[in-house]
Parts: sequence; C-alpha cells; structure tokens
Amino acid sequence: MVIKKTLILSLFLSGMLWSACNHKQQSVTTVSKPAVTLKKAICCESGIPKRFASLETHQIGVPDLNHDNASHKGMIWIKTGTFLMGADNKQAAPDEYPKHKVTVDGFWMDATEVTNAQFAQFVKATNYVTTAEHKPDWNELKKQLPPGTPKPDDSLLVAASLVFDPPKHVVDLNDYSQWWAWKKGANWRHPQGPRSSIKGKDNYPVVQISWYDAVAYSKWAGKRLPTEAEWEWAARGGLQNNIYPWGNEAIDKGKPKANTWEGHFPDQNTLRDKFYGLAPVASFPANGYGLYDMAGNVWEWCADNYDSNYYNTIANNPNIKNPQGPTKSYDPDEPYAKKRVIRGGSFLCNNSYCSGFRVARRMKSSEDSSLEHLGFRCVAN
Repeated sequence: MVIKKTLILSLFLSGMLWSACNHKQQSVTTVSKPAVTLKKAICCESGIPKRFASLETHQIGVPDLNHDNASHKGMIWIKTGTFLMGADNKQAAPDEYPKHKVTVDGFWMDATEVTNAQFAQFVKATNYVTTAEHKPDWNELKKQLPPGTPKPDDSLLVAASLVFDPPKHVVDLNDYSQWWAWKKGANWRHPQGPRSSIKGKDNYPVVQISWYDAVAYSKWAGKRLPTEAEWEWAARGGLQNNIYPWGNEAIDKGKPKANTWEGHFPDQNTLRDKFYGLAPVASFPANGYGLYDMAGNVWEWCADNYDSNYYNTIANNPNIKNPQGPTKSYDPDEPYAKKRVIRGGSFLCNNSYCSGFRVARRMKSSEDSSLEHLGFRCVAN
C-alpha cells in the first residue's frame, strides 16, 4: 500500500518534528532531516497530527441538501449478523487481539468507494473546501503536540497533502519518509500535486480526503461513516473467520483479486494486477455481499476513534452489539494526536510490509490527514 517517494513529510515522532527530504521535484521544499530511530515499519500513516482544534471548527455545518440520495441508490443491504471480529492469522498485529464476538444490526453500505464524480457533486452543491486546501493553523496544531515542540518552518505550513513518491532503489522500510512527500497544492482535485488532475477519472475513488471531509460528505448525502465493526462485518462478505474478503487464498496466488502493490515494495511494482496507482472503482470482483474494493485500492475512514487497546477493553463482554469504538483516541506511537480508524488497505499494500488487505487489519490516522491512497465509503441505517 504505498506509491511515491518523498520530499517532505511532517512527522511527529517521540516528541520530535522532522521533515523527510528528497531532491526530485521543484514544487516540494526540501529540509534536512535529523537522525531519528524508528521503532518499526509503520504502514500507510501520515504521522501528521490534526491541524484543527475540533470538528465544530471545520465546516461541520455543511447543509444536508441532497435528500434524494437517501434512496440507497448504489448501496447494498448488509444483513444483521454475529461474527468473530479481530485477528485471523499469524500476520495479525497486537491491536487486532483478542478476537471477540460482535453483533451488528443490518445497514446499507455503498457498493464502491465514493468517487471523484460524487465528491465533485457535493463540492458544487455546498462550496465545501477540504482540509488539504486549508493552510494549517500553528496555534491549533501545537495543541496536539508534545510541550515545547518547535514551530516548523513556514514553508511547511501551507495548503498541502501527502503524495506517494517512490524510490528507484531498495530503502529501509522503517523509514517511510523514503516514499512519502508533503507536497504543496496536493488535494482531491490534484491528488499528486498541482500538475496532476482527475480529468477523465470520474469513476476513480476520491482521495486526499480527511476524516472531516468524509464526515461532511456523508452528512450532506444523508448517510454516515461506518463503524469499525460494521466495516469488518461487511468486508467479510458472509465468510466466517477467513483472512480476506475473497477467502483464504493468498493475494499473490491465482487471478488478481484486488489493487495492491505487487513486487518489491516500494521501489518495484510488477503490475500483475494492471494498476500501478489507483484503479477505477469495481475493477475487481465483489465480495459475497456485492461490495467492491473492500481490500486494496484506497484505505477507508471509519467513524470510530482509534485506541490500540480497545479490543482488550470490550472482549470480556459476552454480548457486544453495535460497538461504537472507544470514547477517546489513543495511539502509543503518537499519544498527542487524535486518530480515527482506517480500514481495507490500498494500492500500496504488500505482504512484506503491512498486509493491509486483510479484513481484520486495523490502521489509523489523525483526523486531518489526507493522503494519495486514503478515501472512504458511506453507510445508512
């Protein structure tokens, strides 16, 4: 799940602000990077804390104009069910344990990820401006950082987003600054920077979308974001205790089953699935419920706060129904940043790195994060 190299990625790690550098494109400012020892390979995370103080300050008042969309057109009914949620195989991360029984009520879910065309309709109707199109406010940003964190250079405090910038050689997978770039002018209309475009890509998933943006669109469409439990129940497609939406066959066996990274990550992609970056929605077979791209293509926002220990706090409850996630966010890697759950993996996912296409795989990102491989889909009651 990863695609482009780096230039600068504002990362806050162990209370330190650092910027990754790369010397390729003029549109990205390069900054020297102090030595930082990373504990582990962290998959598909921005590392950027939220830039706004609260959801209320970031356009939560978008009017619910699109009542006609509440017809469930383009959605699939997901029946009520009980399943074992969490770790499925030896690749499972600590936050996927323990496996626990969960019941969810039936709901409607978008058959595909929200597309550029759908998001453009929302923006046209509401004049909404996404997080990536806003200049970060340092006074709000520093509230989410360890005390004493120095203010970053003004060249970083610009309307920008994270873009995949792939290296041409083998790199240390512990240092994701080697393939992510903080690029001025990158947003949903220009996913890879100001020289890129979504023209002719109406049926591609919209990306460079923050959690705030996804919430605003969902509200306008008369829908909402799925809970983490709803998302996993839907992704399993009626299968019990299987690793992937399609069953247990390995991602690199048989016919291509999802848009993922094939080859040596992040410097070589064999294109076995025919796509280097994003793919149009529904380019691969649906799961048992008729949902497309529940593995790969783009990560998808969920409604839940992320807490690495959440499963442990609820697992002893024998009758967990419709869990809404923890009341507060906590990520031990970045304890000052408020994070939400993201699910499903992306075109950058690879078994050697993070296996994000597993149905139980949990990831997280700060609410204001926007990346080239991060989008969403909606649900409705």
